[in-house]
Amino acid sequence: MNLQKINYQKELEKVLDTLRKEGKVPTLLLHSCCAPCSSYVLEYLSEYFKITVFYYNPNIYPESEYTKRILEQQKLIRNSVSFLAGSYDKEQFYEMAKGLEEVKEGGERCMKCYEMRLKKTAQKAAEGGFDFFTTTLSISPMKNAQKLGCENEKVGAEYGMEYLLSDFKKKNGYKRSIELSAIYGLYRQDYCGCEFSYKARKSQTEK
Repeated sequence: MNLQKINYQKELEKVLDTLRKEGKVPTLLLHSCCAPCSSYVLEYLSEYFKITVFYYNPNIYPESEYTKRILEQQKLIRNSVSFLAGSYDKEQFYEMAKGLEEVKEGGERCMKCYEMRLKKTAQKAAEGGFDFFTTTLSISPMKNAQKLGCENEKVGAEYGMEYLLSDFKKKNGYKRSIELSAIYGLYRQDYCGCEFSYKARKSQTEK
């Protein structure tokens, strides 16, 4: 994939500056992968948007882990932030991952997983009449903001939604998420979420 290099943080700052000058507070549907990652994003964006956190992560394994993570996300929600839970349709994840089970983390399987979750977010944003949608995924040092941005813009165009350009790992976003996790006593998982990343992590720790 030939990616156009865009400074997503600078693009985000342009949007925030415009909103500040115009005194507007648009609505934002924020896809969240977990409470720790959303902590900094909520702190950063709550001043500019009326945010609804959308928790849609059917990739998470096992189900007890899914329950733990969604409860942590709900624990973090406060003040004017709203919460929307997506369905835990794990069968859809496994159907998507067929033939890609052995692909290393960060490869094609992960990109298809991002696409699946982002499409659902854009769809929900369109149905709910939101002004923007975005995701917390780019806060991870392991996630490529350029690839995520290209996928999000494509998905946004499909549903007639505006993707809020972002690279939340910038401005020490990831570091701040760790600090906020400690402040709020949030559970921080040691693997991305799916069964494949769980087994890969378990294999590493057992060596």
